[in-house]
Amino acid sequence: QVRLVESGGGLVQPGGSLRLSCEASGFSIDGYTMSWYRQVPGEERELVASVFSRGGKKYADSVKERFTISRDNVYNSVYLQMNSPKPEDTAIYYCSARNTALRTDYWGQGTQVTVSS
Repeated sequence: QVRLVESGGGLVQPGGSLRLSCEASGFSIDGYTMSWYRQVPGEERELVASVFSRGGKKYADSVKERFTISRDNVYNSVYLQMNSPKPEDTAIYYCSARNTALRTDYWGQGTQVTVSS
């Protein structure tokens, strides 16, 4: 059974730090683009960061220099290090795995991140 399970969300103060994890099971993330998206109720889901199968990375302008995405193919996981979060980073964060060649697209259930003092 294919699963993506996010963890690490919670309440964090502005300027603090938080690390999100996403563990995949039922498939190998090798060859997949792994991404973090976020969504605020009533708004569209937006891409936060992606790490491609060969290691290249892409970030939304709003999180550049603050967030870092990484992957560990041995542990079949992807991570999002959130430094200096802002209240506007408050959202549900979702992990995704996409392989365009295989036409597969998997999503996790999401983890809530709240940035507040």
